[in-house]
Amino acid sequence: MTMQCATRQSDDVTILDLAGRLSLGEAVAFGPGSGVVLSETVRELAKKGQKNILLNLAGVSYVDSSGVGQLTGALASANRQGASLKLLSPTTRVLNLLKMSKLDTVFDISDDEAAAVASFKRTAATGG
Repeated sequence: MTMQCATRQSDDVTILDLAGRLSLGEAVAFGPGSGVVLSETVRELAKKGQKNILLNLAGVSYVDSSGVGQLTGALASANRQGASLKLLSPTTRVLNLLKMSKLDTVFDISDDEAAAVASFKRTAATGG
């Protein structure tokens, strides 16, 4: 399945709804062969002033080590641009992979979209 990506806004949060497989071996919206890299997409959003970015992973059925690299690269890109990046609704399989790689301690992960959107305001208010 080709990776699909739709962008939408909720308050001042840009939400990227991802669906499919985030994997090196797939025809994906991000990564080798696609001409688009997730970290570049995040960097371009931040450059345009969209500093609160939420990756909705509810539709992502599979992530391999390349996909994990895409996620961590996106986080690093956001940080370099002064933006915040958080994850929303990873599937059990994806969440287990993040836990095994200890990345669940690096990413801010939420299962509730409204709470995730509100958390950007709390983060800004506390300066962290």
